[in-house]
Amino acid sequence: MIGYLSGKLLEKHANQAVVDVSGVGYDVTIPLSTFYELGEPGSDVSLRIHTHVREDAIQLFGFSSVRERELFLKLISVQGVGAKSGITMLSGMSGDEIIAAIRTENISKLTAIPGVGRKTAERMVIELRDKVGDLVGTSQAASAVGSAETPDGGEAVFDDALSALVNLGYQKNAAEKALQQASREGTEQTVQKLLRAALQRLAK
Repeated sequence: MIGYLSGKLLEKHANQAVVDVSGVGYDVTIPLSTFYELGEPGSDVSLRIHTHVREDAIQLFGFSSVRERELFLKLISVQGVGAKSGITMLSGMSGDEIIAAIRTENISKLTAIPGVGRKTAERMVIELRDKVGDLVGTSQAASAVGSAETPDGGEAVFDDALSALVNLGYQKNAAEKALQQASREGTEQTVQKLLRAALQRLAK
């Protein structure tokens, strides 16, 4: 099983990175919190990996820290929380926010995440309330501004951000509205900034 990858970043998208390790390109699914930390294509990258094996596929999920991977593993251990839901959770809010919501039994905050219903949120609280204490700390995702935050063409940035939100499970109309609100309020036109601002609005 692959647990760690270190190499050159070939490509990056809001939910995906391709890492060149000695001439082999690994396609890795990542949460937005990890995307914010990636450099530009061609830069060095190191990711903690969870290898997810199914009957029909082997998927790699990458994280910027051991702590983030451990939280992901705890999330997907809950019945009803799949790997995609785990990535969506880490994309929609920081690790500290997720941990706080679980420890304070904030069901409404957890159900704001696409694909997480009330029963699943309640199971998360029951099963993880006493297991996430060792992960409490300053989340890199909460404070990261992303080394790759560089302005780009406004329309392309908007489309990339919209695609990322739809892939996370948000309705296209709702995602468009949140992004438009963020743009009108003067949010800097980078994928990272728009995504953060839109996710804050979608979580309300």
